[in-house]
Amino acid sequence: MPKLKTHKSTAKRFKRTGTGKLMRQNMPKGHLRRRHSNRNNRKLDRYTEVVLHEQKKKIDTLAPYI
Repeated sequence: MPKLKTHKSTAKRFKRTGTGKLMRQNMPKGHLRRRHSNRNNRKLDRYTEVVLHEQKKKIDTLAPYI
């Protein structure tokens, strides 16, 4: 069976922890962050876990080696 190709955009958006959890960044991080409080911006820097089984399954098919 041939190797699977990794969807590079998906691989850049998600990461896997040492215990195997799939982590994603919080949403409003791109621009216009100055209107939010500093506390809220620091909170958005943290990663959160992907909890839906269907999403995990789709990400695993798109980027199997992350």
